[in-house]
Amino acid sequence: MYHGGYTGNTLWVDLTRQDAKIEPTNPQLARLYLGGAGFGVKLLYDVVPPGTDPLGADNALIFAPGPLTGTASPCSSRITITARSPLTGAIGMSVSGGYFPAMVKHGGFDAIVIRGRATQPTYLAIRGQEVRFRSAEGLWGTSTIDCQLFIKEELRDQNYRIACIGLAGERLSLMAGVFNERRAMGRKGLGAVMGAKKLKAIAILGDDQIPTESMLQLPSWLQPSSGGPCRRL
Repeated sequence: MYHGGYTGNTLWVDLTRQDAKIEPTNPQLARLYLGGAGFGVKLLYDVVPPGTDPLGADNALIFAPGPLTGTASPCSSRITITARSPLTGAIGMSVSGGYFPAMVKHGGFDAIVIRGRATQPTYLAIRGQEVRFRSAEGLWGTSTIDCQLFIKEELRDQNYRIACIGLAGERLSLMAGVFNERRAMGRKGLGAVMGAKKLKAIAILGDDQIPTESMLQLPSWLQPSSGGPCRRL
């Protein structure tokens, strides 16, 4: 059940171990950082040590939709992708719209955190609470448009929404982007991070719905700790 725009779940993926687990979203994280860009930067700060190689296995790739994403709020289907940038060595973030952001939320997640590195080209197929690690050997070398078409055919469902990389990401180009439909998350070379992890794509399908009445009042765990004005930071 959604409350206040949050699903209450974060998906953690380890490509090295081919392991995925769902953990509760930290209420304090939601209270202070609101989702989207806030989640991406804070989670990156928490899990990626200083000096981490942007193209190494210890870098994290974080997909985080905003709290309004997936609701009836107009123009709200937005998602950020965050990692340590191979282009700058600093925090790298890019933003996209389209159907993929809303599907991440309808899939039941406030964020997807991807770490490690696969030994062979891989893509993630996420449906409900199930995460499958599937071979992308036959997809390696395809364009982003072809990749999305082939995955939908392979999974036998045209309703999957997909974020993927093309040849530039596979070849670790520092201007490589991540694409969903024809929309590009093209800043900071984050497609190269995805390519370095041997992750060709993320395909997700979900049907969780957000009750509109849940957006009218914040849940108790997001209420201010006192009845007074907001604390100055």
